[in-house]
Amino acid sequence: MLHRRAPLTTALLAAAALLALSGCSGASDAKSPAHSGPSVIAPGKPGDANRTMSAEDAAKERQDDDSPNAADRSYAQMMIAHHGQALKMTQLAPERAKSTQVKRLAERISATQGPEISAMKGWLATEGKGGDAHHHRTMPGMATDAQLTELRAAKGEAFDQLFLKLMIAHHEGAIAMATDVKAQGNNIQIEEMADDVIAQQTSEIVRMRDML
Repeated sequence: MLHRRAPLTTALLAAAALLALSGCSGASDAKSPAHSGPSVIAPGKPGDANRTMSAEDAAKERQDDDSPNAADRSYAQMMIAHHGQALKMTQLAPERAKSTQVKRLAERISATQGPEISAMKGWLATEGKGGDAHHHRTMPGMATDAQLTELRAAKGEAFDQLFLKLMIAHHEGAIAMATDVKAQGNNIQIEEMADDVIAQQTSEIVRMRDML
């Protein structure tokens, strides 16, 4: 009987040891945090307390925040004026241009930039309020008053050549402004508008250079 009890006792002791180890492991797992890593303090909105969150959550929140900044507002306000001058130039083409290509180009520019002006005005009405936009600074590519007077007085081939030269410079200025806001702005809608300007006007510059 003694020889039979010894193996049974050994088995019971081994089982108890395994249960004890399992219990310790479970307790340790329960105390382990679900997420590890540093925490950061995120400033709350005006009137709200600061929040503590993981670095990962804070980075995601920053990515999701596309609140307009001064660069976004400045771009919209300046580009409305910039496009406005282009439309004044294209309005001269039907009666003063000789080239059918120039006339069609002017129509295309007008058909594109008119709706873009409306879109930017709509954006400013809903998203662009607040802050100093600094929209009175010099805009690149704008024709001078003297150049516009010369364009109004030109006709035929002289008009075609001057129109193309002024509009190429005008488009290059718009592309520079769009490139700047993509680097300095924060609003996704403005970035998409800037992308459209860069794509459309780059294509038109190539076409206009071929027409000179």
